[in-house]
Amino acid sequence: MDLPSNYKPFDIVEVRFKGSRKDYYLNTDNIYLEMGEMIAVEPSTGGYDIGHVSLTGELVRLQLKKNNVTPDSVIKKIYRKANDADVAKFNAAKELEWETMHRARKLALDLGLSMKISDVDYQGDKTKATFYYTAEGRVDFRELIKRMAEAFRIRIEMRQIGMRQEASRLGGIGSCGRELCCSTWLTDFKTVSTSAARYQNLSLNTLKLAGQCGKLKCCLNYELDSYMDALKDIPNDVNRIETNSGVAYLQKTDIFKKTMWFSYPGAENWIPLSISKVKELAEMNKGGVKPDALDYVPQVVESKKPIVFDYENVVGQDSLTRLDDKNKRRKKKKSKPRQPSSSQKTEANGTNEQSKLTKQPHTGQKKENNSAAEVRNKPSQGRSNNKPTSPTNQGEDNAQKNEQRKKRRYNNRNRNKNNDKPNNSGE
Repeated sequence: MDLPSNYKPFDIVEVRFKGSRKDYYLNTDNIYLEMGEMIAVEPSTGGYDIGHVSLTGELVRLQLKKNNVTPDSVIKKIYRKANDADVAKFNAAKELEWETMHRARKLALDLGLSMKISDVDYQGDKTKATFYYTAEGRVDFRELIKRMAEAFRIRIEMRQIGMRQEASRLGGIGSCGRELCCSTWLTDFKTVSTSAARYQNLSLNTLKLAGQCGKLKCCLNYELDSYMDALKDIPNDVNRIETNSGVAYLQKTDIFKKTMWFSYPGAENWIPLSISKVKELAEMNKGGVKPDALDYVPQVVESKKPIVFDYENVVGQDSLTRLDDKNKRRKKKKSKPRQPSSSQKTEANGTNEQSKLTKQPHTGQKKENNSAAEVRNKPSQGRSNNKPTSPTNQGEDNAQKNEQRKKRRYNNRNRNKNNDKPNNSGE
């Protein structure tokens, strides 16, 4: 969207560096910048640093207000857009970070320092490196800095961070299956106490409540306000109700359904009571009045309405092995020889012996011709040899001979397919 002609754009830009580190810089030269561009900016010490533009325009003004930063306190400037030489030096510096971190850890172990170096961040011009570490208390790392300066030949800065900041810089996947909130969008870390878990009726299991940083998960605070609003109507001082049948103890509280469950000692069924009924019984106990008993009302389970889809539900209709079944059937068909039709069987009743001969393997042309000649000379079944041949009988013989020739061609063709040998019978 084009800006108005008399509009002066906001001259402060938010720049993102490695990890979750962000800072604000003045765009004194009015360079046209877009989100994601690499720029060279003024660092806290000499040289220059390389970062990516993360926010421009009026949104930066809102971000400054959110972080309680006044525009007058921003004094660092933007030098230029990063050129090819700047990008090459920046990439070379980032390739050294992994090796530098492991060498620094080894130096710390040699000195016996109780600290964990978790990350190294090189400056864009490869003249300075910031080492981030975590430790239980204060660490005297003066000797470590001297050794690292001799080994790496750069300016060294040590910065202690907490467990949450370490997880934010390293990143990872949480138990919910998504990327950690602290490394994506969470900017400020609020304290999380175990009371947040108690208000939400969660079991105080540190293995389930702790995140990758070893502290309580930040997401325990997300729904805490909703639970606190729902708990305003629920009495927190009613743990037992005295009746003439005995004392019923509180077993469970359903916060959002506003239902409290009580049970007598040794009883199997829990008795659900509404919040108003519990308050009424508690007032009666305070006045010295005991009700007869808590009546158990079985919960009526509402029948679920059938789900009606506005589209055709085809889930489960297709089998994953449907293609395998088709392939098996095709293989079976190929393995079985093709059988003659019923019409051919009825018309050629005397060809059973011929089919038996064709099943045997033939290796030469003479054997095939002899078998064919024997079939021609062999009288057909169902016809008497004593009867004289008439024109009608001769026509039937010719038709039968034609059928036998077709049958022989068919058998020879199948035999050639089975033996993978060419047929040279000449028929």
